[in-house]
Amino acid sequence: MSIKWPRLLTPTQLSQLIRSQKSPLKALEIFKEAKARYPNYHHNGPVYSAMINILGISGRINEMKDVISQMKEDSCKCQDSVFAFAIKTYARAGLLDEAISLFRSLSQFNCVNRTGSFNILLEIMMKESKLISAYQLFLENSCCWEVKSRTRCLNLLMDALCQMHRSDLALNVFQEMNYQCCYPDRETYRILMKGLCKDGRLSEATHLLYSMFWRISQKGSGADVTIYRILLETLCDYGEVDEAMNILNKVLRKGLKAPKKHYKHLDLDSCYEGSRVDINKVKVLINEALIKGGIPSTDSYITMAIDFYSEGKIDEGNKVLTEMHTRGFRQSLSVYEAKISALFRDARVEDAIAVIEKEMMGNNLVPTVQLYNAIVKGLCDDRKSFLAMKYLEKMLGQVGCVPNCETYAILVDGLCNDGKFIEASQLLDEMILKSHWPRDETFNKVIHGLCLMGRTYKASMWLEEMISQAKLPEVSTWHALVSSVCFGSLTTKVFAAKPVLTKNFS
Repeated sequence: MSIKWPRLLTPTQLSQLIRSQKSPLKALEIFKEAKARYPNYHHNGPVYSAMINILGISGRINEMKDVISQMKEDSCKCQDSVFAFAIKTYARAGLLDEAISLFRSLSQFNCVNRTGSFNILLEIMMKESKLISAYQLFLENSCCWEVKSRTRCLNLLMDALCQMHRSDLALNVFQEMNYQCCYPDRETYRILMKGLCKDGRLSEATHLLYSMFWRISQKGSGADVTIYRILLETLCDYGEVDEAMNILNKVLRKGLKAPKKHYKHLDLDSCYEGSRVDINKVKVLINEALIKGGIPSTDSYITMAIDFYSEGKIDEGNKVLTEMHTRGFRQSLSVYEAKISALFRDARVEDAIAVIEKEMMGNNLVPTVQLYNAIVKGLCDDRKSFLAMKYLEKMLGQVGCVPNCETYAILVDGLCNDGKFIEASQLLDEMILKSHWPRDETFNKVIHGLCLMGRTYKASMWLEEMISQAKLPEVSTWHALVSSVCFGSLTTKVFAAKPVLTKNFS
C-alpha cells in the first residue's frame, strides 16, 4: 500500500504513521524514508521510542540496535524508558551482555536520567543469578548523579540476598542505608522482614519491627499491617504464641494507634484444644485483631485484603471486605482483581464469575479491561473459552471499555486450546481488523489447527498474512501446511507464498 506523505511532516505525524503499519519492516522503511523526503525534518525522542518499541516487540533485535545507534548519532534527547525497554528486550532474547553494554554506553546518549534503566538491569541480573556482576554494576553507578534514587536498587540487592538465605547480609545493607543517604521505604521493611523470618532470625526481625514504629509507622499507617503479619505469624509457627501476643499488643498500640478496647481483651482460651494451642486459630485471632484494631482507612483494608488473596486465604480476604463495607469504605478494583485471581487459582470458577456479575454490581463498581481480562484468562485456562467469548461481547457493549490486544490474544489461544480453530480464525480476523497485531505463536497455533481440520485454504491465507507482517513461521507450521496441502489440491497456493517469504526475509 502506498503512503500518502503530507506537505510538511511533523514527528507526531510520523509516529502515528509508523504505529499504524502491521509490518515492522514497513514501519522501519517509512522511518528511514522520512529524512530523505524532508531534508529539514529531524526525528525526536517519541519517534525513536515508537520505532524501537515496534522493532523490539516484533523481535527485530538487529534493526532495533541500528535505530538505537542512529539515535546516539543524532544526539536526540530521549527518555530513560526507551533504554529500559531495550534492556528488557535484549534480556528476553537471551542477550544480557548486550543489555549491559547498552547501559554502560548511556553516557554517550542525550539522556540525563538513568534511574529506571539502572533498576531494570539490576533486577534482570539478580533474576539471572549474576549477583557479583550486579553488585559491581551497583558500585560503579549508584553514586552517579544520573541515578536519582538508590532506595529501589538497594531493595533489589536485599531481596536477592534474602532469596539466597543471606538475610544477615541484607540486614547489613539495611543498616548502611543511612550512611548512603538513603531512607528505607515500606518495601524495604517488607523484603527484610520476610527474609529474616524465613531464615528464623526472629530476634532481628522483632528489632526491625520496633524500628518501624519510629520511622514509617509514626502516624499509625494501616498499610504496614502486611509487614506486621509476617512476624506475628512466623512467631506462631515457631510456637512463640505468648511473644506473638505481646508484640501484637505493641503493634496495635504503637504501630496502628488502635483504641484501647481493641488490645485490652485478647482472649486465647478459644484457641486451646485441651492443653494444646491451635496455631491456626491463634493466627485467625491475630488477623481479626489487625483488621478491627487499627484506625480504619482505605489503604489498610486494601493492603490486608490483597495480601490475604495473594496467599490464597480467600475467607480471610472476604472478612476484610465485609469489615470494609460495614465501616462505609468503598472497595477498590485492585482488591477485586486479586480476589478473582485467587478464586481461579482455587478452581472456584462460578464464585469468580459471581464477583463480577453480582458483587461488583451491588457495590456500583464497573469492571475495567484488566478485570475482564482476568475473568477471560481464568475461563480460558479452565477450558471454557466459549463462556469467555460472552465477556468479549460485554466489553464491546460497555462504554469506555475497549478490548485490547491482550484480550484478543487470550481468547484466540483459549479457543485453540479447546480445539475451536474456526472460531479462533474468525476472532483473529476481528483482532487484525482493529489493528491489534497477533504474536507469532498465535498465528502458528491457528494455522496448525486449521490444517488439522482440513481448512488448508484459510490456513494458507493466514500464512500470507503472517508473512506480510514480517513474522517468520515455525518449521512445524510449514510441515503442517505442506502435509495438509499434499492431501488436497492447493499446492500452488503454498508456492505462491514462497517469493513473498524470500522477499521479506532475504
